Amino acid sequence: MDKQGLCAVSAAVAAIILRLSYSKVYIETTVVSYYAARPSRDLVVAARQEETRALWPKLIKDYDTYVSALVFEEAQAGDEGAAKKRLEAIAPFPVLDIDNKAEALAAGLLQDNAVPVEYPEDAMHIAVAAVNGIDLIVSLNFSHINNPFKRANIRQSVESRGYACPEICSPDELMEVGNE
Repeated sequence: MDKQGLCAVSAAVAAIILRLSYSKVYIETTVVSYYAARPSRDLVVAARQEETRALWPKLIKDYDTYVSALVFEEAQAGDEGAAKKRLEAIAPFPVLDIDNKAEALAAGLLQDNAVPVEYPEDAMHIAVAAVNGIDLIVSLNFSHINNPFKRANIRQSVESRGYACPEICSPDELMEVGNE
């Protein structure tokens, strides 16, 4: 095998190892909303919708994918027709409960200002994933969850309370792993 062939094999093996090491995935509500929404005219939003729709079959087939009771609650809010689409989209995924451990960790995330105190639901998404041993949170919430300036604070807050912090990425980042 030549050097180029070896590199291709190495990249493919690395992608498989990465996929296996991140097998438990939590889908945050923004991802569900993008998946189920009508196509947008905004080019950025439309691109995110397409990536999310392309990822969905992989979430069902290639990963142990979860949502939380909070995702379920948020998905059923708003327009009845849109809520129905969101609920149908998450139907294949097991629902993680919000327990005392998640509530305590969410409070810690807010106390540490890892997530702004005005957004306790965002802290709860992270907390539910962490206390349930989730490997990866997929989010399109670039303000308070999937934010490069917040991730270090989130990680420090979660880990200081004895939990492993899930990695946080967008649907397109997770698609990249599957396409290597």
